Amino acid sequence: MNGQFARAYLGIGEVLTELRAEFPDISVSKIRFLESEGLITPARSPSGYRRFGPADVEQLRFILTAQRDHYLPLRVIKERLEHGDYDERGAGHSGAGHSGAGQGGTEQRGPDHGDRDRTEMVSKRDLLDAARIDEDQLAELEAHGLVRRVGRLYGQDALDVAATVSALASYGVQARHLRTVRTAADRDISLIEQLVAPTLRQRSPQARNTASRTAREIAALLLRLHRAMLESALADAGLPGDELPEQDVIPRSAGNPGQPQSGLGSRGLKGASA
Repeated sequence: MNGQFARAYLGIGEVLTELRAEFPDISVSKIRFLESEGLITPARSPSGYRRFGPADVEQLRFILTAQRDHYLPLRVIKERLEHGDYDERGAGHSGAGHSGAGQGGTEQRGPDHGDRDRTEMVSKRDLLDAARIDEDQLAELEAHGLVRRVGRLYGQDALDVAATVSALASYGVQARHLRTVRTAADRDISLIEQLVAPTLRQRSPQARNTASRTAREIAALLLRLHRAMLESALADAGLPGDELPEQDVIPRSAGNPGQPQSGLGSRGLKGASA
C-alpha cells in the first residue's frame, strides 16, 4: 500500500470515529458482521488491516440508516445494494419505507430503542454460519459462559466471541481454557459498575448517557492496560516482536482458522488444566 493509498483510506477505528456521532451503537463487531454477511467489502492492506474508502463509508452509512430509520432486514438491504436500488437516506428508490410483509414478514416497527436493539440480534443459524462453527461447538461455548443468548437470538457480542474462539481453536485452544477470560471480564464489569454507580443513582436520562459513556471509556482503558501487560509478558517470556496487531485482525498463521473446526480446539493445550 503506497502513501497516497493509505491517506485516502480509513482504518476501522477511524470509521468508528467518523460514524459514531450519527450511529452511537456502531462497533467493530458490527462492521465485521456486515462484512461477513457480504454487505461491505473493504480493501485490505498488505498486513491484513481493513481499509475503507469514501464509498465504503457511505455504503456503511446507508446500511445503518436503513436499519435504524426503516427497520429493514439485512437480506433486503443486501438485495438493494446488489441492484443499486437505494439512495443516501437508506430508503429504496420507490420511495416506500419498506415492505416487511413482502420479505417474509420480518419487518420490525416502532420508534423505541427496544426495536432497534432487535435489529442487532442474529439467529442461531446466522451465528453458526458467520462464525463457522457447528451446534455442538456453540453449546460448548454456552456451557462455559462465553456466549449468551437472549431468548432464541444472539447479540453482536456473541457473534464476535464465537468467531474469535473459532479462530483460537486452530491453535489448540479449547472453550474450557477460556473460562478465566470470562471471569476476568466479569470482574472488570463489576469494577466499572462500582465506578459509575453514583452517576446512575441520579436516575435521569442524561445521567444514564453519561454513565454509559464513562463505562465505555473505562473499558477502553482496561483493554489498553491488558494489551500493554500482554506485550510486556511476551517480552518477559522471551517472545519479543512487533506490537500486537489492531483488534479487528484475526491471525491466519496457524493452520487455516477460516475453516470450520471439528471441535473447538480438538488438539487441546497439552498440560493445560481443565
